[in-house]
Amino acid sequence: MVNISIIAEYMPRILSGAVLTLEIALLSLLLSVIIGLIGAIMRLSKNPVLAGVATAYSTIVRGVPDLIWMLMVYYSAQIGLNSLTEWLGLPTFEISPFLAGVFTLSFIFGAYFTETFRGAILAVPYGQIEAGYAYGFSSFSVLRRITFPLMMRYALPGVRNNWLVLTKATALVSIIGLDDMTRIAHQGGSATHLPFLFNMVSACLFLLITFVSLRIFAWLERHYQRGVRQEESYE
Repeated sequence: MVNISIIAEYMPRILSGAVLTLEIALLSLLLSVIIGLIGAIMRLSKNPVLAGVATAYSTIVRGVPDLIWMLMVYYSAQIGLNSLTEWLGLPTFEISPFLAGVFTLSFIFGAYFTETFRGAILAVPYGQIEAGYAYGFSSFSVLRRITFPLMMRYALPGVRNNWLVLTKATALVSIIGLDDMTRIAHQGGSATHLPFLFNMVSACLFLLITFVSLRIFAWLERHYQRGVRQEESYE
């Protein structure tokens, strides 16, 4: 009973941290999808410079641990920015931990979404794209009405996996001082000497986010698979 009362005392803070975690995850998802779409188009470009830049970005970012990127963006970038403002005689500008966290996660997962969308675009039958051009559609109309809906059928499993990994990667923002639910749970466990209990609460909230996310993606898959014959799934 004592443990329950302690958890109840910290629960409002943990839930506020969970809201912050979701805000970071959703904003990072939006930006990484945009980066991924741009990166995929560049990767498939016939321009060797654009394709080379996108390939280098995807390869380098995915090859370096996420923790290193988080530390580099927040601490190293802050030092570089301070040196620049000092050299220019400008006031010191401090990078917001929230913006640094969102930017870093978007930068990292944009590389993963680049490969996800590139593979999905390549899986779209080119004959259907040609048919769109034959009917007089513009390139944008072909992308919006043919390529994107068909691509999403192939991309959704990868998008789902990237999102699930992204939600867990938000825990990295705790190392730069953001009070997400991982950091608050850790602080609560340290203060009460009940680290296992508080970490279990945090883990259960992550599992809840995962459960709700899987239900949403199941609906999205049914939506984008309309008219396509499906074998029974045992997931």
